[in-house]
Amino acid sequence: MNIHSIDAPVILDRELFEEFADALTDRAPEIERDVAKLRKMPDDPETTADLFRAIHNIKGDAAICKFELGVAITHPIETMMARFREGEIPLSDMLAELILLAVDRLELATDALISNKPLDSLHLPTLVQGLLDVTQEPRAKIEASSAELIEAVTGFPPVIPDIAGPARKNSKAKSENYNINSDLQFFRSLALQFESRSPLFKGRTMRILRLAHETNKAGNNAVDPIQLEAAVYLHDVGMMLLPESIWLKVGKMSAEDKVFLRNHPGFAAGLLLRMPGWEAATEMVAQHHEMPDGGGYPNGLTNSQICPGAKILAIIDAFEAVMLKHIHRGKNRSVLRAIAEVNACDNQFAPEWIAPFNTVIRKTIEA
Repeated sequence: MNIHSIDAPVILDRELFEEFADALTDRAPEIERDVAKLRKMPDDPETTADLFRAIHNIKGDAAICKFELGVAITHPIETMMARFREGEIPLSDMLAELILLAVDRLELATDALISNKPLDSLHLPTLVQGLLDVTQEPRAKIEASSAELIEAVTGFPPVIPDIAGPARKNSKAKSENYNINSDLQFFRSLALQFESRSPLFKGRTMRILRLAHETNKAGNNAVDPIQLEAAVYLHDVGMMLLPESIWLKVGKMSAEDKVFLRNHPGFAAGLLLRMPGWEAATEMVAQHHEMPDGGGYPNGLTNSQICPGAKILAIIDAFEAVMLKHIHRGKNRSVLRAIAEVNACDNQFAPEWIAPFNTVIRKTIEA
């Protein structure tokens, strides 16, 4: 296998490749379902055959469109499944997690190639070589080797605790005048109203607040924590001024939906702007969907024009969104997927805040 075809794959036929991507999107949930079934009923021959067939079909599709990375990832999984089918090895918890991670990385790589994004943060050569090594491991070492490879690829242990710990208390807000504390309580009540619109949002505000405070702290408190707290509470409140059919929509948004959605930062910022003392928070809320490369909204600002608080919010808001999107895959995978997507978007987020954010996630997990 040519390492360059793994590290920097080339799309030879875009139409065929997009068909591969569509098929992968359809098959990935089937693989997750079959792995979950086999964890409960490892002796089920029908599910074993279904899983083997799904992996084999992805490999065949990758070969047809000459996507060597797809073959390189699926071939060792197919080999491990053959060993499992023959009773040579069990489908241990770590081996199951490794299979799911490999398919997930293949999805991310495929999406990145279609969008012309870099693949460096996915650590694909490490994954491919590690998968090949695991296929050769004796039964007794499969579990440990799988766990080591998961951590080598993701940078995080394969078992992740709940990252939604309590938010850091803001003593400054409590010790200052009544108006600030009263405003924050009101802002928080609005955020909780937003949360109540969907059961999937439960706990969202405090998760984002904790990560925002800790990321700011890891970045030497470059942002006023009180202003940042207000921005966390209000950054998405403008959604409630849009039709629920748009921002609670399941599935892809239409072009018209996206135009409507781009109004929500302005609504929330407009409310804050009319309250004295919250100018910095207003700026954060207005800019939290801007991107360093100028591809964000509503004003297409570039890196130097975006305030640090908005850059923090952009990272954490995206992390939370990916977590929510993939939570059906389980906590471990949704966290690892969210971390991978945030770190893969080199143009969407400010690089100076990615490292502090990663530090926070790592410390939370290690604690």
